[in-house]
Amino acid sequence: MNWVGTKEDPSLTQAWQKTVKVAVTGASGQISNHLLFMLASGEVFGKNQPVALQLLGSDRSFGALEGVAMELEDSLYPLLREVSISTDPFAVMSDADWALMIGAKPRGPGQERADLLDQNGRIFVDQGRALNEAAGRNCKVMVVGNPCNTNALIAMENAPNIPRKNFHALTRLDENRAKCQLALKAGKFYTNVSRTAIWGNHSTTQVPDFINARIGGRPAIDVVQDMKWFKEEFTPTVANRGGALIKKWGRSSAASTAVSIADAIRSLVTPTAPGDCFSSAVCTDGNPYGIKEGLIFSMPCRSKGDGDYEICDDFIIDDWLRKKITATEEELVKEKECVGHLIGITGAACRIGPGEDTMLPGEN
Repeated sequence: MNWVGTKEDPSLTQAWQKTVKVAVTGASGQISNHLLFMLASGEVFGKNQPVALQLLGSDRSFGALEGVAMELEDSLYPLLREVSISTDPFAVMSDADWALMIGAKPRGPGQERADLLDQNGRIFVDQGRALNEAAGRNCKVMVVGNPCNTNALIAMENAPNIPRKNFHALTRLDENRAKCQLALKAGKFYTNVSRTAIWGNHSTTQVPDFINARIGGRPAIDVVQDMKWFKEEFTPTVANRGGALIKKWGRSSAASTAVSIADAIRSLVTPTAPGDCFSSAVCTDGNPYGIKEGLIFSMPCRSKGDGDYEICDDFIIDDWLRKKITATEEELVKEKECVGHLIGITGAACRIGPGEDTMLPGEN
């Protein structure tokens, strides 16, 4: 579908905003099945913002991708200007303003994490090169396919023409889960919860930050007043929420992941409320917390609503938080070493051994 309104009354079309081009990989999967219709409806980029969806599938999934495109066409979304489908990442990334990289190879039975890093990494080498050659020069990139932090790193290092700051790995679902648990514990609605950051990797080493979180404008630790709960229940509950969900109904968190992608994009195109933040795994170059540079690491961010962001520099890091941040940082350093051959690092040796596994259950 390519509807540009060439035969439409100019008095109508001259008022249209410039169409935002959104490339989506893994476009026939469960997450995309929720997300694409949110994008087309105006729920993400705004009720006056036309969008074009450029969808990537595989030879095996191409029939399903055609079905997705047909459903989008039949939904008659007023803001949906174009739907294109392809198995060629260079075609899909052409002039993209946003690239939502959802597709990744699922983990095979008994497959070691280091092998999965290498296997998925090769996909993101190719897609990073496609971004580099074909996407808009200020394209914003959101990586969802796991292990998303290191996949985003691989894509970034293979796309030197795209600003490093433009690469994100999704940790907004972890933030949303943390806000939910804080709200339930405090007996407040979730809109009362703010300044809730996720630090580090999208894995079980992630650090949901209760030290800086606020509930009703007050420090969360003053509202709940139960440090044992924060450290021994809240933190592991957030980190293992995906696994708990899959045990309950046998499915991964596709719908809530799609919602969190929409939330993450809105956080970049809507000004952050004063004093608040949002979580995104971004490049650590020049970060204010002493985290090793050259990683994709979740940190608290804020935005003016122009698609750009800055890392918040006013978060308190106590000894407990620093210890947890250091542990998740070390994990990401190990992951980077394992994919060194994919990002131009010579002599790197993988230190992730058999059985060393912190990937999120049901999300790998």
